[in-house]
Formats: sequence, C-alpha cells, structure tokens
Amino acid sequence: NFFLPNVLPANSTVDDILKTKPKGIFLSNGPGDPFATGKKIIPVIKQLIKKEIPIFGICLGHQILALSIGAKTYKLKFGHRGCNHPVKNTKTGKIEITSQNHGFSVDTQSLPDNIDITHISLNDNTVEGIKVKNYPAFSVQYHPESSPGPHDSRYLFTKFKNLIIHHKDKFAKTK
Repeated sequence: NFFLPNVLPANSTVDDILKTKPKGIFLSNGPGDPFATGKKIIPVIKQLIKKEIPIFGICLGHQILALSIGAKTYKLKFGHRGCNHPVKNTKTGKIEITSQNHGFSVDTQSLPDNIDITHISLNDNTVEGIKVKNYPAFSVQYHPESSPGPHDSRYLFTKFKNLIIHHKDKFAKTK
C-alpha cells in the first residue's frame, strides 16, 4: 500500500528514517517543551528537509518543524486547551473550529523569510500553521486528527497525500 505508515521513535537517526524509504514524513503531536524535546530530532529534521521529502507536522510536530527551519517557540501563559478554538486559514479566509491542547507557540517575529503563515488563532493571533516556501513541508498547531472533535481541518490529510503524490511524480520525471 502506497500510504502504509512506518512508525519510528523520536530518537531515530536520518539513516533509520531513510532506510524505510519514506514517501512523506509525519511529525506527530506529543508532550513537552519543543526546544527540550527537539534537541536530538531537530538536526535530523533539518537534514530531512534538505532531502525534499514531504513533511507534515501537527502540534509538537509543528513546533519541531518551526524550530528546524530557524524559528523560535515560547511558553504560553495559559496554553490552548479545548475543542472549539477558531482558527483562520490565511489562504482561503475560512474559519476552522479546531481542537487544541498545547502550552507552547511559534514566535511570529522569529519566522524566517521562507515561511508563510497559513493559519492564525482568532483568540490571540498566535501562529497556528506554517508552510515552508522552498521545501515540501507544512504544519499546524492544532489537532486535525482529533476524534471526537471538529472535523473542519481534515482536508489537511488530503493536502499531505497530494503533496506526496506530486513529489513522487516530480522525482520520477527527474530520474
């Protein structure tokens, strides 16, 4: 199956990951301070980004992707918790009702020029989604996979699938 996942631990090396011949890399959610949690994985993600393997991050994965491309994170005073947080998709203008459970956010002022902000919290204007302009990588802070919960953001999984397919076709043409 084209989309049968391989689940690897956070301490995997670039070689461990590449041995699985990934068509895409999903950076999952998880607990903790993204900077402390990411000390070992951020150098790995930096290398994977350069290999142009499509990447999709959620929650902690979003923060780890942001740190990997040079942004900073900070601790929120109260965090975002619950299943009715309004988030604006900056590309479409649509409002998505999202499920959230995090205590850190990506610092808007630290985002490099090669990053587009794709989603913004309507509660406090924090960064809720990013896209790397020159690599096939994007992420969101909230939980589009949540169940039970709002399903407004399920389209992101189709977006990731299409990114993988597009990149597979791109690499096939260059070989």
